[in-house]
Amino acid sequence: MNQHAVKTEAHAQDRGLPVLGAEAQRHLGVTLRSVYERTSDGEPIPFDQVELLLRLRRRERELQRAR
Repeated sequence: MNQHAVKTEAHAQDRGLPVLGAEAQRHLGVTLRSVYERTSDGEPIPFDQVELLLRLRRRERELQRAR
């Protein structure tokens, strides 16, 4: 079991949530992704999300320059 899975299970147990297996997580991810694509497909990206993407890109460039 990888470190991420161990942390996820510990976090779920702390919150009193059931632990999902890998197959259930994959199925849930695929389902959520398909719902999101149907609801947001073709809509413009909101301005606040554009701002966040630009800040992320600036931060990535800063980190690359620091190396």
